Amino acid sequence: MIENLIKEAVQLLKQLIATPSLSREENDTAQLIENQFNNWGIKTSRKHNNVYAFCNNYDDKKPTLLLNSHHDTVKPNSDWTMDPFKPTIKDGKLFGLGSNDAGASLVSLMALFAYFNKVENLNHNMVSAATGEEENSGENGICSILSEIGNIDLAIIGEPTGMQMAVAEKGLLVLRCQAKGKSGHAARDTGINAITNAIKDIEWFHSHKFPKVSSTLGQVKMSVTIINAGTQHNVLPDKCDFTVDIRSTDVCSNDEILEIIKSNIDSEILKSSLNLNPSGISVDHTLVQTAKGMGVKTFGSPTLSDQAMLNVPSVKIGPGMSERSHTANEFVYLSEIEDGIINYIQLLEKFLLVN
Repeated sequence: MIENLIKEAVQLLKQLIATPSLSREENDTAQLIENQFNNWGIKTSRKHNNVYAFCNNYDDKKPTLLLNSHHDTVKPNSDWTMDPFKPTIKDGKLFGLGSNDAGASLVSLMALFAYFNKVENLNHNMVSAATGEEENSGENGICSILSEIGNIDLAIIGEPTGMQMAVAEKGLLVLRCQAKGKSGHAARDTGINAITNAIKDIEWFHSHKFPKVSSTLGQVKMSVTIINAGTQHNVLPDKCDFTVDIRSTDVCSNDEILEIIKSNIDSEILKSSLNLNPSGISVDHTLVQTAKGMGVKTFGSPTLSDQAMLNVPSVKIGPGMSERSHTANEFVYLSEIEDGIINYIQLLEKFLLVN
């Protein structure tokens, strides 16, 4: 059975690669996913471009485990030398947009769900969700189906981690700030340069260290990534806009970070995004301890996923490698998909099966 699931998972991934599925444009890949589940005899539901299914022996009295990964992709960048939408196998690698992020994880988790779907002696219910709009944290992604799925007690998020287990993940704040000044002629001692005022705050973002440091995620990281000011060379700008990317940790909430920032900068915060919170799981959780017993390494992840949308214990684990994500000529090894499916199954056999 496992051999067939691996073959079917690889074939599905080829079809997904050949079918463009940029964020908010995942209708066709959602149909492919529905078709595959139906081929396995699994009844699905769909909302927007999210496809989800409940295990055959769902029992309201049991806790529920969510298996989730996404089928949307970023746009291919200009450095691609291959056709990003043509699945190509070469030297044991499957090339194509979304092959690594997160197609390999998605099809592996789908195969995992199919493997356990009719098993009766599970200690958790299982719900599978193949979702869209992960790459842009869209409102019609996983958030839109959480009420449909119902209570979730635990989640496995499929992302390329080399099948190591991320037990914590940084959150994200995005701030759009504006430093104020006063227009004046650049040749005279009149006016106030907004860029000069912005520099003071930008330096604070660059150098400030938060006193609380996470044991799994380390320091809060703040980076000014966009600056815009001025209209012509001889006029002092009266405003300077800049954007700050902030990666939060499990020991300092997004709201707490924002209050600290407000008390330390003079620039006005025009807009903030606070809903992508840090996420993770206790290292003492049975799922984590089971993985460790199998020799799976654990780590804290600096990159964001749909974990941020879930207010339940969660881990991130999947075939492929994060550093290949969003790169030209993206690929995943076929052996990584095979190992991913087998390792997922072995992990859940130890975690889910009632002795």
